[in-house]
Amino acid sequence: MTEDAEVEVNLSPTPGSEQQAPHFLRDVIFHGKFKLLKALTPEENTQCQHGLYFQDGQRRVDYVLTYPVKKPGGGRSCRHSAHLLTENAVARSLRRGPQGRDERLRHHQAQRGKGSTSAVADVELGCPGETVNGHEDHKAFRREEFEGKLRDMGLELEKDEDAKIPGVGFVKIHAPWNILCREAELMKLKMPTKKVYEVKQSSGVMEKISSLVSKALEPLHPHVEERQPKNIKHLSHTFSREKQHLFDLSDKDYFFDSKTRSSIVFEILKRTKCKAKYSMGITSLLGSGVYTAAYPLHDGDIKETAESNDRKLLYEEWANYGVFYKYQPIGLVRMEICHPKNNITMCPLCDRVCSYWKLSTACGTARASHLFDNPATVFFSIFMALWAAMFMEHWKRRQMRLNYEWDLTGFEDEEDHPRAEYEFRVMQKSMCKDQKSQHKVEKLTFQDRLPAYMTNIVMMLLMIGVTFAIVFGVILYRISTKAALHMSSNPITRNHVQLTVKTTAAIINLVVILILDEVYGAVARWLTVLEVPKTDKSFEERLIFKTFILKFFNAFTPIIYIAFFRGRLVGRPGSYLYVFESYRMEECTHGGCLMELCIQLSITMLGKQLIQNNLFEIGVPKLKKLIRYVRSKQGTFQEEERQKKLMRYETDHFLEPFAGLTPEYMEMIIQFGFVTLFVASFPLAPLFALLNNIIEIRLDAKKFVAELRRPVAARAKDIGIWYNILRGVAKVAVIINAFVISFTSDFIPRMVYQYMYSPDGSMHGFVNHTLSYFNVSHFQDGKETMDPLQLGYPVEICRYKDYREPPWSATPYEISKEFWAVLAVRLAFVIVFQNVVLLMNDIVDWLIPDIPKDISLQMHKEKILLVDLFMKEEQGKVHILESRVTTGGKEKCSRSNNNNNCTMAHPRSGLNNNSTKSF
Repeated sequence: MTEDAEVEVNLSPTPGSEQQAPHFLRDVIFHGKFKLLKALTPEENTQCQHGLYFQDGQRRVDYVLTYPVKKPGGGRSCRHSAHLLTENAVARSLRRGPQGRDERLRHHQAQRGKGSTSAVADVELGCPGETVNGHEDHKAFRREEFEGKLRDMGLELEKDEDAKIPGVGFVKIHAPWNILCREAELMKLKMPTKKVYEVKQSSGVMEKISSLVSKALEPLHPHVEERQPKNIKHLSHTFSREKQHLFDLSDKDYFFDSKTRSSIVFEILKRTKCKAKYSMGITSLLGSGVYTAAYPLHDGDIKETAESNDRKLLYEEWANYGVFYKYQPIGLVRMEICHPKNNITMCPLCDRVCSYWKLSTACGTARASHLFDNPATVFFSIFMALWAAMFMEHWKRRQMRLNYEWDLTGFEDEEDHPRAEYEFRVMQKSMCKDQKSQHKVEKLTFQDRLPAYMTNIVMMLLMIGVTFAIVFGVILYRISTKAALHMSSNPITRNHVQLTVKTTAAIINLVVILILDEVYGAVARWLTVLEVPKTDKSFEERLIFKTFILKFFNAFTPIIYIAFFRGRLVGRPGSYLYVFESYRMEECTHGGCLMELCIQLSITMLGKQLIQNNLFEIGVPKLKKLIRYVRSKQGTFQEEERQKKLMRYETDHFLEPFAGLTPEYMEMIIQFGFVTLFVASFPLAPLFALLNNIIEIRLDAKKFVAELRRPVAARAKDIGIWYNILRGVAKVAVIINAFVISFTSDFIPRMVYQYMYSPDGSMHGFVNHTLSYFNVSHFQDGKETMDPLQLGYPVEICRYKDYREPPWSATPYEISKEFWAVLAVRLAFVIVFQNVVLLMNDIVDWLIPDIPKDISLQMHKEKILLVDLFMKEEQGKVHILESRVTTGGKEKCSRSNNNNNCTMAHPRSGLNNNSTKSF
């Protein structure tokens, strides 16, 4: 080690002492450091050069602050002198202590109040043009004050204004061991102890099956080196400085990993307050431009030549298209919500009975939501939209093939005969006319049906209103039940409030949907009867339309509310929106409403498929069949005896009458809606629909064969109005999925943050970006929590999910500019997504012909064969007529041998007449 390096060690025996040393000594230390770096090992020198450590190569950089640096034009010497002058001022301020800083700040503010500008550099150095703007000077003094506070908190700082990025200065922050221990105890972090235990795995058939499955799926797992065996685990406990002997401190440098160290420093930055107005920590300083960025450092580089680190491992095993078939390395990727060291305090979710809570407690919901709320959702939605278009095209082709195979090509619907009810009404109208009138009434006019039409409109609106009222009732149930469960004395009940309320509300919605489906079906039929349609086809189409409208609203209104309205009509802390002046509108959890939407969709879809589509279809006909047996006094007979004594027609009499295919088609339409409309929030819907249809095919077959009377066969060229409904649902699905991705999920806010607000282009800090600040002293009277100390300490600032200005801004709690930026991108995404997908659907429609090529060729071939057949038949008739004419002429000549006037008629003239008449 060089002599200069020894001087530095003697002058700076403890970290951070160079800030307290005189200026000339610090200059010696500054130049001695470079000689010290030459004496370091190559590994330490590399780490220092990469910026992961301070200049001494020992202290790790835990956090970085950046600020603007104005480069004067007076040359290097002037800039260097100005920097030294600032360092001397800081040193004098530090020597005077906090009182000296306060006095200096008051003096500076007094100078600003007089309108003067700082000209310290000009006075002491005589550098021309070095007068600093008063606003920038004020920022510099705020930085000086804030950094002094950080040093008082125990953090160690190192500045670098000679970086390669022009105009940017860096403040590197290091948290010493004692500060890490102090903050870990205050934050109640759980750290590993010396106690190690073995996780015993159960033995049995299921464990062996699980082991086989794990081995089979082993190639799909990322190659991540396990730090310890899976069956070995450290016992964790809340850290305490008095009980350090309990913890595994064999390696203090890595006891607190980089994630923990950065979170501890960030917590200190948040709560460090200056005496300047509206100064609430690093957040307000970033907003006012005192600092331009604040971020922790990555663990290392991602280059192939770089040393192994978590970031490089993530790049190779996660951010790599070559491993798309593998599972994600969840152990290395933590969402900020699930970070165990996260200490964000959230505002209460309800008035009075709810208290403050930690964001990390929403980890389970956030993890589950991430399964559906990720960038792959966009591509899956596009795929499902294209699948729906291809499904429609496939059905048209399948329909044409069936038409050909069932000999229905060229079939046109015959004109239906008037229904008996229609003719009866016409007859009644005729009888009511004046007997003197000779005009015969032939049909019902619009005026005749006007009362029925008005009744239809009123009843349809009333039924839809009933659906809305029930959804609103379920909302009140959720709000009141949540408040009641929060008041429970059972801690298990309080910890599972969200899951309990969501699940029970979804089950209530399912029961209501099943009941109203039956009611709406009967109402739709009654309304159609009132209209008195003329034909059976018209009656069926009107019935289908009314039934679809009512059942669609019944099934999807609760889902649409959760997807697009819940959590958006809430207000904010201190100004919430209330219903009946007592019920505060419900919010989404921090993971968003997507998970609750998934729960509602899964319970509704599976419940309808299992209960309504399967159990009802089999159970109800059997029950009605049993009732008929009992009423006919045949139920007392034994089955074999009954079969022997009853004829076939008697046996069929006890079967359920065939009610048409409308319920079956309606079931498929609603299922198609579940599969396409909200597939972005419930990607498992197609799988459940497939499994249901596989089972239901056999159930319907058994129902038609064994439980229903034989239906009357009827010809039809297509499925009629159902195809138009399917196309309409497919078109609406594109729009709804665009809105779900844009407004319900966090896909757009994440993209906006990553490309517009993230300092390093990553997602670090996204959760903090989406949370707004609220001063708890601004709660309305009577709305504050009854247990403000539930977390163990008083809360001054809580967070809530919204884009609003902080309480220390000039317009507190107003909508921020970030909100409008996100909204603009959301609307743009809806427009682009909709047009792109619809364009792709049109391309698919254009590329795929409606008639399969082989069927088209067969139909063309059949036409040619039919023409040949007709020509051969016609030629045969012509030949027969010619032979008959020739034979008839010879007979006439033979009969009139004595007559010389015998002449033979020209065969062609008779042929033409006969052939024309025959044809």
